[in-house]
Amino acid sequence: MEQNRPGFAVAGWLSTFMLLGSPAFGETTTDHIDLPVPVMAGPLTFPDKPNAVDTDLAGNWYVDGVISGIGLLQDHTAATDRSALTDVGNAQIIVQKLDGWLQFYVQAGAYGLPALGLPYSHVVSADTTWHNEFGFVPQAFVKLQPTEAFSVQAGRLPSLLGAEYTFTFENLNIARGLLSNQGPAVSRGVQLNYALQDVAFSLSLNDGYFSGRYNWLSGAATWTIDHDNTLIFAAGGAIAPTDIATTATPLVQNNSSIYNLIYTYSSAPWVITPYLQASHVAAQPAVGIAGGAATFGAAILVSYAFSPEWVVAGRAEYLVSTGRPESGAANFLYGAGSKAASFTITPTRVLDRYFVRADLSVTGVTGKAANAGFGRDGTANLQLRGLVEAGYVF
Repeated sequence: MEQNRPGFAVAGWLSTFMLLGSPAFGETTTDHIDLPVPVMAGPLTFPDKPNAVDTDLAGNWYVDGVISGIGLLQDHTAATDRSALTDVGNAQIIVQKLDGWLQFYVQAGAYGLPALGLPYSHVVSADTTWHNEFGFVPQAFVKLQPTEAFSVQAGRLPSLLGAEYTFTFENLNIARGLLSNQGPAVSRGVQLNYALQDVAFSLSLNDGYFSGRYNWLSGAATWTIDHDNTLIFAAGGAIAPTDIATTATPLVQNNSSIYNLIYTYSSAPWVITPYLQASHVAAQPAVGIAGGAATFGAAILVSYAFSPEWVVAGRAEYLVSTGRPESGAANFLYGAGSKAASFTITPTRVLDRYFVRADLSVTGVTGKAANAGFGRDGTANLQLRGLVEAGYVF
């Protein structure tokens, strides 16, 4: 029936979220609260005073969300893509409980996951991004907090790996970058967290790239050097091979190991995050990986706030893969041995809870396999892309 089309469902969610975002919906008068999840790199933030619902016996539940639309222009489109389009960026609601020994987090709704160097996958279509990736509830977990220093989380968890996060509203730029595309975004599993003075540790047994096979170990150590400086070492990898291959679960990456070294300087008006990344996969013919290969990459993310309303962010990155196609080496990028680079600039205008921002990016590839580049025939080496996202955070 007509009303079952995705567009009608999204419209219904949008209207509901607007009502939740209004002051009439239990807006708390408590002091500033920093929501630990989702992590927000900026420039977008949730309100200082989150919407709170007092449930009496169960304490305060905080309700937040984001609504946004996306417009895109690009050249050298793939056969499955378009050169111009509009779409829903986010129509998500977040409910969480932050106090007591039993806590929880639920994030639900529709979302787009634009990424550099990959065809755009539509949210409002019969073949939706959120359905093919992580479903209508992409992140949800319970958290047991027996002490201030120790906690256990279980459910659909944000990845411990990488310097960029899953959803557009969490990052400095709208689209995720080339290095970020190599890592997992959401994993199902169990995670242990322990804080020891200035260093926090996390260890997770999970299903890697959302494979449904719990054969990945991930860990991270975060050193808070001082108020302005942090250093993170993160690593993860498959402890057993699997032949799962879906939109959310790329075969090569899901059988690989990946390592990050991430430094962040954050002192107004600057946020500067340079980081290094490496990954490796061994030959595993039983699951369809004939030869091993590796990647090595470096990136820098920079943001400068000219004022509370105007922020400009930039990202530059370079990623190299090893191996030769004729040797059967695994393909991490655009063919074994290919290299890719990108540059993105993102000006953002924030007015109260409303925002509008734009990504202007160029992505280039060298050493690609035949017909593995950009364009309908895969022969182009460059892609220019413009993204605009406008919305409301509540």
